[in-house]
Amino acid sequence: MLMTNPAERDSSAIPAGNGGWGLIAGNGRFPFLVLEAARSQGIDMAVLAIREEASAELERHAKRIHWVSLGELSRAIELLHQEGVTHAVMAGQVKHKQIFSAIRPDWRLAKLIFSLPFKNTDSLIGAVAGVLKSEGIELVDSTAFLKPLVPDAGVLTRRRPDAREAADMAYGRAIARQIAALDLGQTVVVRDGACVAIEAMEGTDETIRRAARIVTDAARGSDSGEASAHAPGGAGGSEIVVVKVSKPRQDMRFDVPVIGLETVEVMRGCGATALAIDAGRTLLFDRAQLIAAADAAGIAIEAFGVVAGGEAAADAAATGQQPNEAK
Repeated sequence: MLMTNPAERDSSAIPAGNGGWGLIAGNGRFPFLVLEAARSQGIDMAVLAIREEASAELERHAKRIHWVSLGELSRAIELLHQEGVTHAVMAGQVKHKQIFSAIRPDWRLAKLIFSLPFKNTDSLIGAVAGVLKSEGIELVDSTAFLKPLVPDAGVLTRRRPDAREAADMAYGRAIARQIAALDLGQTVVVRDGACVAIEAMEGTDETIRRAARIVTDAARGSDSGEASAHAPGGAGGSEIVVVKVSKPRQDMRFDVPVIGLETVEVMRGCGATALAIDAGRTLLFDRAQLIAAADAAGIAIEAFGVVAGGEAAADAAATGQQPNEAK
């Protein structure tokens, strides 16, 4: 049975009517996709673009756009009220390092940060969402306009994962879920039942590159024949498997796992052969082109359903732990 959190169901629904919509835009293509999808439904969004992150190209795609810096919470709320926004979508990444190094909070955000028991990204953005709600602005599931880009469970590519990849996927998903539950990262890279790299603040693509470097360095420490077989781009590639999961209580309003064409290209360049993602909770940018690129590279992609309960035993089997140790 797929997990159906009532709060997630409510936040994914698109309210009726075409007025009162706003987009809070970070970096990447996500904001452009939301704007295009909303426009196709007759919805004209006012855009609040984050100066440190959003693309200047948004000026050409939005009729109503305002630029705000990170930390300008009071001004952001004023602008949203000015535009009559009652429902907003957050789309596009804001880098962790930007939030905790470049931010210059105004009095309202400073007070909010001071009140947080945990100073992580989810806590901060979740608290901002709470402030917006108190101001009559409801944050909606970021994928609400992009459901065709969120895959159902199943193999998405022509090639299915082979036995080795399937085993690494199962092991990686068990590890990744535990890491994600600690809010440390959502991506792990596995090879032959060993966790090579765990995502920190650098993001998915850099985690894959780091894993490939580790595998290459390990290969160089062995005989030259083995090194040439396992180096990225070599005859055998690095043969690593990438696993990206959602958090146990993923808030799809502002924290959506995303895979794009660039990630597939990074995987190809690093010799990664397979990718596991969560069905229903992962956004695939340029889905058709992404899958075509994976097929061309011989990469297998499989989306796994997120199951409510019953996973402890599977996790324990994958990690070699007893069920009470897998928590």
